[in-house]
Amino acid sequence: MKKQLKETKGKSLNDAIVANCFSASMEVAGVGPFVNPPKVSSAGDGETGSIILGIGEGLITGLMQNEQTLLPLMLKTSTLELEGMMFNPGEYKPRSFSMGTSGTSIEINIEELAKKNNDFGAVSLLKLNGLESLLSHQYFETENATEFGADIFSAFLPLMDNTNITDPVNFTIQHSKMFPADVVVSCLYWATEETEEEESENVEEPSSSGFWSTEGCWVSYTNENYTICSCLHLSTFALIMQTGEPPPESDFLNWLNRICVCIGLFFFCLAILTFLLCSWNPKINNTARLHLCINLGLSHLLLLFNEHFYADKLACTAIAGILHFLVVASFVWMLLEAVQLLMLVQRLNKVQVIERDGLPKLVLYLIGYGVPLLIVGVSALIYSSGYGQVAGNACWLSTTRKFNWAVTGPVVAILILNFMLFCATLWSLRTTLANMRSGASNSKDARLVLFKIVAQFVILGCTWLLGLYQSNLFFQVLFIILNSQQGTFLYIIHCMLNKEIREECLKCLSCSHNREKDRTVSTTDDLDANK
Repeated sequence: MKKQLKETKGKSLNDAIVANCFSASMEVAGVGPFVNPPKVSSAGDGETGSIILGIGEGLITGLMQNEQTLLPLMLKTSTLELEGMMFNPGEYKPRSFSMGTSGTSIEINIEELAKKNNDFGAVSLLKLNGLESLLSHQYFETENATEFGADIFSAFLPLMDNTNITDPVNFTIQHSKMFPADVVVSCLYWATEETEEEESENVEEPSSSGFWSTEGCWVSYTNENYTICSCLHLSTFALIMQTGEPPPESDFLNWLNRICVCIGLFFFCLAILTFLLCSWNPKINNTARLHLCINLGLSHLLLLFNEHFYADKLACTAIAGILHFLVVASFVWMLLEAVQLLMLVQRLNKVQVIERDGLPKLVLYLIGYGVPLLIVGVSALIYSSGYGQVAGNACWLSTTRKFNWAVTGPVVAILILNFMLFCATLWSLRTTLANMRSGASNSKDARLVLFKIVAQFVILGCTWLLGLYQSNLFFQVLFIILNSQQGTFLYIIHCMLNKEIREECLKCLSCSHNREKDRTVSTTDDLDANK
C-alpha cells in the first residue's frame, strides 16, 4: 500500500477508499476495533505503527486533492476519526477546531505557513483506534511507570511543500480520565529513524523504527481535566502520565547536587569578596578571575532553581537566554585568564619582576561581555523559539534545528583555544625552569603558575567532559561533585595559594587585631584614670 501511494502520488482518492485502506492496515497490523484482543505484545510494534502513519499521510493528501470532497472535511468510521480544513486567500488567521469525540483541538497560525506556500494553507487531524497498541507508551524512555492519558492523534499539513513552523502549535487534549494532582504529565511526539537495509528481493523499502520524544514539545498548561501541549512541529502526538516514585538514586542525586552547589556558591562568594578587597593592590590583577567567578556563580545559582521557572513559558525563555549568556561568558573569561597567565609566564621568562600586567580592563570587559552578548543576540535573532522549555523540566536551548550548537560551538572553540594557550604556556615555562636555579624566587613563581594552569584547565575544562559520560551512578556523582565545586577549587588556587592575597589578608587581620588591642588598652587607661 505504501508503494502504491508513492506510485500514484498526486492522484485524488475518495472517502470510501481512504476508510477501507485505514481499516485494512489496522487489521493487518493486528489492532483496531475488529481485533480483540490486539495481536501485538504489550511492548508494541513501532515499526508497523510508523509505516501506517506514513500511509495515513499519503491517504489524507489524496483525499484532500479530490475536488468532490467537501471541506471542511469530516470522516468518521469505527477505525478512524479524520477532520481537515483548507483555507482560502484572505481567510488566514490563527484557527482552532475540534476533532469531534476525541476531545482534541488544534490552534495553528496558518497564515504564516500559507505565505510560504503560494498563499495556500491546509491542516488535518487524525485519530486511529488501536494505534496505542502499536506505539506503546513503553517506547518512552523514563525511569517511572507510564500510561497514556489521552488518545493518540496525528496532525498533518497536506498539500503544502514548506511545513517549517515558526510559531508554536497548541493542542488542547482532553484527558481520558481524571489525573491525580501529583502525576507528571509529558507531551510527546513520535520520532522515527529511517534505517536503510541492504536491497534484496524481499526488502524493497527501508525499515522504520521510532520512539516517543519530548524534543520540541512542552506542557503549557494542565489541570485534572485537560492539558495544553505546545509543539514546534507536527507529527503524531500523545499525552503520557508518569506515575510511580522515582528510583532512590534520583533522590540521592538531587540531594547531593543541592548540597554541593550550595557549598560551591559559598566559596564563589568568598572568592568574589576576596578579589574585590584585594583589587587595589598593584601586584594583583584579578579582573578575569573575578568575572569568571561572578558568571560561574550566577550560572550555578540559576541552574539550582531552573526547574521552578519551567511552568512559565516567558520566564523559562528568559532564564534560558540568561544561562546561555552566563555559560559563554564564563568560558570567555576563562580564555582571558589563560591569556593573562601566558603573559605572566612570558615576563617570568625574561626574568622580570612580576607586577600588575596584562590586557587593559576596558579590553577585558569588551571581550568578556561583548563576545557572549554578540553570540546570544545573533542566536536569538536567528531562532528565538530555541530558548525555553526542553526535556527534563529544564529551561535551556532546544536541539531543534541544531540550535544547541549556539552554546556548544563557542564552548568547543574556546576549549580548543584554551588548550593551545595551555600548551604555549607550558612551553614557555619549560624554558624558564631550565634556565633558572631551583632556589630562585622566580622559579618558585613559575612552578606555582604551572600548578595553577594545570589545575584550572582540569577544573574548568575537563569537568564539563564528564557531562558526556553519565552512563552509571559513579560518573553522575563524580560530575556533580567536580562541577559544583568549581568555586571551591578556584578559591583554593587563586586565593589560598596566592602569596599577595595571603599577605593582604594577614594585613587586614593584623590591622583589625591592632585596632582591637588599642581599643582594649584605651579602655583600660580610661578605667585607671577614673579610679
